[in-house]
Amino acid sequence: MNYTPLAFVRPGMAHRVTVSLDDDAHAALETLETKAEMGRSELVRRAISFYAANFEAASERPSDNLEQYYQMLSSGEHVLLDVDFLHAFLEYCYADGDPDPAFIEAADRVSDYHAREYETRFEDVGELLEWLSFCGFLEVRDEADGVYHVVFPSEAIQWFMTRFIERSTSSLPTEIEIERGVSKTIIAERSGDR
Repeated sequence: MNYTPLAFVRPGMAHRVTVSLDDDAHAALETLETKAEMGRSELVRRAISFYAANFEAASERPSDNLEQYYQMLSSGEHVLLDVDFLHAFLEYCYADGDPDPAFIEAADRVSDYHAREYETRFEDVGELLEWLSFCGFLEVRDEADGVYHVVFPSEAIQWFMTRFIERSTSSLPTEIEIERGVSKTIIAERSGDR
C-alpha cells in the first residue's frame, strides 16, 4: 500500500493531525477535492464534522425498515408513491358516491392474488397489519388477545384497505371481525380453521 501523509491545521487552532491514507482513500480524497473545489484541509474538516453528526447511521447496520424498503423496491413489484397521490386516486374513485364497479373488481383481483401469497407469508393478521403499517397505509396498535386498533388517514383509504384486509386474509388459519368507526377500525382475530 502506498500511504500518503495528510496534515491540516485549523485556522486559529494549534491542533495538528497527521493521517495515512491507502491508495483507495487517497484517490477518493483527490476526487472529492476536484468535485468540492476546496482545499484538502477544509475538505477533511468537513468530512470529520459530517461523520460525527451522522455517526450512528454510518457505524451501524441499516435499519430493518431500510432493508425492507430496499427489498420491496429492488424486486420491481412495489414503487414509492406520495401519499397525496393515493388520496387523489381513491377520492376520484369516490367522486360520484360509491366506487366504480370496475375499480372494485380490479382491486378485488389484487386482494385475491395476495391472499394466495399471504397464506405462506404471514401466520396471523397481526403480521399483515404490521406490514401494511410499514407500507404507510395505516397505523396499528396491538391491544393483545388478537385485537388491533387501526387508524386510517382517510375514509376512502379505510374502505379500500379494510376490503383488502378481509379478502387477502381469507387463506390464513384465522378469522377476523372488522368494526368500522369514522377513521378508526377495530380488527379482532379469532383462531380456527376456515
